[in-house]
Parts: sequence; C-alpha cells; structure tokens
Amino acid sequence: MKHLPRLFPVFVLLSSLSVTCNGYAFPVPDTVSDEIRPVIAAPPMPLWQRHPANMEEWKTMVETFEKTASAEVPDFLAKMNVTCEKAEMAGVPVFILTPPEVAAEDQSKVLLFFHGGGYVLNGGLSGTREAIFMAKASGFRIVCADYRMAPFHPYPAAIDDAIAVYRELLKEYKPESIGVFGTSTGGGMTLVLPLRARKDGLPLPGALAAGTPWSDLNKTGDSYFTNAGTDNVLSSYDGLLADAVRVYANGHDLKDPMLSPVYGDVAGFPPTILTSGTRDLFLSNTVRMHTKLRQAGVEADLIVLEGLSHAQYYFVEDAPETNFHFAELSKFFHGHLR
Repeated sequence: MKHLPRLFPVFVLLSSLSVTCNGYAFPVPDTVSDEIRPVIAAPPMPLWQRHPANMEEWKTMVETFEKTASAEVPDFLAKMNVTCEKAEMAGVPVFILTPPEVAAEDQSKVLLFFHGGGYVLNGGLSGTREAIFMAKASGFRIVCADYRMAPFHPYPAAIDDAIAVYRELLKEYKPESIGVFGTSTGGGMTLVLPLRARKDGLPLPGALAAGTPWSDLNKTGDSYFTNAGTDNVLSSYDGLLADAVRVYANGHDLKDPMLSPVYGDVAGFPPTILTSGTRDLFLSNTVRMHTKLRQAGVEADLIVLEGLSHAQYYFVEDAPETNFHFAELSKFFHGHLR
C-alpha cells in the first residue's frame, strides 16, 4: 500500500458500526434508517482520490466511469417506469425523461436538470439517475442537459450549454413554469444559471433545488476541514476535486460568481431549497449559500439529513432518507411553479 501524506485524513472501516478518521472513532448513527446504514459505513470511494497525470489518463478515467454507470441506467428506467428520449437543444445533447403520468396541470411545466461530477464526470446516461428518481417522485417532465465538461472543455463551456438549453425551454415554457435542480456540480450550476440568465437579459426560472451545491470552488468553509475523511464519498478537497477545479476553471478567478455562486448577487432569486448531510464535505457550501439567500430576502429552505455524506440522499433506492428528499423537492416545485 502506498503511504499517504501525513496530513491526509486516514479513514478506515472498522465494522458496520464504526469508522475512524485521524484516530477518532465515528459510529454509524443509530438515528438513520437501516437501509442507509451500509452506505454510511462503507469505505471511501477511491475514485475521488485519483490524480490523472495527463489527458490520456483523464480520458480513460472518464470513459471507464461513464461506461460502467451508464450500463445500469436502462434497468433503472424500467424499474421506475420512466421513459428516456435522447434529443438535442441548441446544439446541446439532452435526455428528456417522462414519468408514468403527467397531470394535466403539469403539462405546461418542466424541470431542467444538471448532473454532478465535478465538471469532469457523469456525462451521457451515467448522469441521469438523480433525475430519474425526480421524474418518478414529482410527475414532472425533465430535461437533462448533457453539458460539455473539463478537461476537454473548460469554463465557460458547461454554463454556456446550460444557458443555451434554458433559452430553448423559454421558447416553449413560461419562466415561472421552469424549475431547475441538480446535485453537487449540478447544484452549483443550478445557482449559477440565474446569475447568467440575468446577465444575458433573460427572465429567471420559477424555483431552484440545489443539492449539496459546489457553490465555492475554493477550499473555503468549515466542513472542507471538519468533514474531511468523515465524508466517505468525496473524502477530501485535495483529491480529484482539486484537480477538477484546476482543469475546469482554467486559470479564472475562483471567486467569480459564474464559478462560485456564493460570491454572486442573489437578490431577486427565485425560491430555493437546498439539501446536505451532516457528514457532507459540502455542508458549509450549502449552509453558506442558504444564509446568503436568506440575507438577500430570498425564500430559501434548508434540509440537512442525519449522517449522510455527499449526495447520499440518492444512493439507496428504498431508503426513507431518499424518499423524504425527493418528496420534499416534489412538494417544493409543485408549490412554486406556476
């Protein structure tokens, strides 16, 4: 086994009941569901500690991940009874998800989805799992933007594609009938989109749902340090995340609100709901963004789920935590889209 740098958090699975980080034991809480406990007890994901050394290694990592993850999607679509149509909007590939039933009053509404993956992963079908959950739970039609990603397409390619798809949706839907959501990078893009829309003179969407948003690409905020190692998904900012920042930002100022929306002017934003977990490396990203919105007078709700690391609210299909998260988002969008 290679030796880890001394300051790197050491996170070891002791049993199904406890994990350790830097010598401290963190038991899997008995305040979570039985369904989610194995996910909380799992060892860290090695993917997020990789450091691709060149473009060929980036290419191999991205293609291998997407091929594996995409292979699971058809069965999941069938299980959720959601149909998926591949299309193109403004030159951007999209996947249009349609739930089993769309109520008459929801035919004129749509959700725009941005997948997570650090601006480097989850392209193609591999990034649609969260949106499939949402289509089933909400009964809304969902457009998943398969935006360009780094390192092959650095900033501003992703947000250029996002706004291009949003422009197209505005030709068919009223802005107040469009909801935008996503997790992690997708949550960050959800929050960047209104800033970009306002800059481009476009009306803002009707509501936002930003799951554990990457709202600050800097290593800034308490949980980047306090949850390093206890988050068994991302583990640490200093792994693949830092590399993703470097190849995506491509030398741009990380405090630019188009990269880190927590530094933007959010006055006048639509109603927003944010979700995180108590072990999430991005908990502070989420909390700081919620506070920023509230200080600006924006209607903003915050859900923090017990014991969960980054994005784990959609890891386990039948977990109460998963059902609660998507039920809350569904209720939120149904209550705010007009």
